[in-house]
Amino acid sequence: MESLFKNNTTSGWWTGDTLPEFGNHAIKSAIIRVTYPVSLLHINNRIAVGRDGTTTIGRKKPSEPDIYPLCAYVPPLHPENLGDPHFKKAHDLRYAYVAGAMARGITSVEMVEEAGRAGMIGFFGSAGLPLDEVESAINRLQHDMSGLPFGFNLINSPNDPELETAIVRLYLRRGIKLISASAYLAISLPLVYFRIKGIYRDADGEVVCPNKVIAKVSRVEVARKFFSPPPEKLLMQLVDKKMITKEEATLARSVPVAQDLTAEADSGGHTDNRPAISLLPTMLALRDEMAEKYNYKMPLCVGLGGGIATPDSAAAAFAMGASYILTGSINQACVEAGTSEIVRQMLAEATQADVAMAPAADMFEMGVNVQVLKRGTMFPFRAAKLYEFYRKYDKLENIPEKQRTILERDFFHCSFEEEWSRTKDFFTKFDPRQINLAEKNPKHKMALVFRSYLGQSPTWATTGNHLRKMDYQIWCGPAIGAFNEWTKGSFLEKPENRKTVTVAMNLLLGAAVATRSNWLRCQGVRLSADIGRFSPMELSNILELLDK
Repeated sequence: MESLFKNNTTSGWWTGDTLPEFGNHAIKSAIIRVTYPVSLLHINNRIAVGRDGTTTIGRKKPSEPDIYPLCAYVPPLHPENLGDPHFKKAHDLRYAYVAGAMARGITSVEMVEEAGRAGMIGFFGSAGLPLDEVESAINRLQHDMSGLPFGFNLINSPNDPELETAIVRLYLRRGIKLISASAYLAISLPLVYFRIKGIYRDADGEVVCPNKVIAKVSRVEVARKFFSPPPEKLLMQLVDKKMITKEEATLARSVPVAQDLTAEADSGGHTDNRPAISLLPTMLALRDEMAEKYNYKMPLCVGLGGGIATPDSAAAAFAMGASYILTGSINQACVEAGTSEIVRQMLAEATQADVAMAPAADMFEMGVNVQVLKRGTMFPFRAAKLYEFYRKYDKLENIPEKQRTILERDFFHCSFEEEWSRTKDFFTKFDPRQINLAEKNPKHKMALVFRSYLGQSPTWATTGNHLRKMDYQIWCGPAIGAFNEWTKGSFLEKPENRKTVTVAMNLLLGAAVATRSNWLRCQGVRLSADIGRFSPMELSNILELLDK
């Protein structure tokens, strides 16, 4: 079907040295050349494209010869112009695109490097890794990324605050200035310590906070805490512990805990399954409220993560006012991700319905869930069974023999006694307090054994342990299914072709194309179905297109 113009209103005039081009192909070609304007002309009841030439907005007809009525016009829209200019300037970015932190190093050093070199930013997925591995990542990124943007993850650890403190001390000691704070329900002492340490007033009297936090939250009440100054109680504790000075505490009252915040919609891992279309506007309204309340010197920024997997979803995020977009699930299927080939293949075959909620290892006793892949693995079902047994029984010994046999054979691949021995060895090394609690409380002992299974399941996935494929815990949201549907039949259908920057630039260019197509529709142009649809392109072709 050829594109139509739904009314005869003339918004201006066009003239040029080349003849207008007719047909849907000409319109599609004009829209995708995002660094050039689109001038659609109304000639003999047909739509034509004016290439180059001169466009005059206004109903008064100029006197030039060979002039044509303009029915719609859209300006250039380079992908680098999407998002909030302040956010990009604050983090030295070309594109308002964040590769979100996926735990256990899934957002790998390689992924962070590729994003930073392309003018985006990635956050190394340090959650769940030992301190020495995190420091190794710091060594490499600081060596290889001199002057380029990158950050590290800081995950809330309510069951192990000492670990959270140790990570923060490492970041401060090594000069890490930017973190992505995730899974927080309340502001913690280590988080405030990172944010405030080193705050000072410059020669002009302005408060400068060298350490930056980008929070990732899905609840308004938590977002309010991040957009507020640090809690007074925590500041006083830091002063009493001599971790910050009184002057630093005083200056801290004029800055938010996080200058930037990602509204986390339905996503992989820790999620509240919030719909993006209602979550983001609420967070934007909160941003304005908090900025007015505290009269911050620097603007607050809100981005969107969760469900960003296609050009249309990226365009929708920017259209609703997102300062930036954050991707996660789709990055895990990229070649740079710190996971196994078998996981990448499993993700590439997933649909939007192939995800489920399952108990989280780090917050098991609290009943917190994470979203994971269910296609090709029994993990969601088995993890839910473990939580069911935890709720129902007070100790391992009370689990009926039939159920015990199933757990030992299919879940642990060993007896309860052997699994407890391995669990005990782990916690003796990393958190001996848990062993002391378990020896006093049989239910806590049971929780530790169950958490052992949950904690090992991501490692079985990232290392590609074929013997434990049915127990793979693969964090992802429905975005992966949307991405697979969009890339079907293209070179990006194959996981070996999915590179972080290629995926990102396709989303960004596609978002610009989708936005320009919608601008035409808003001017009364009815586009045929294929015109506004952007199909994946090779990175070299995208860069060539944008450089023209």
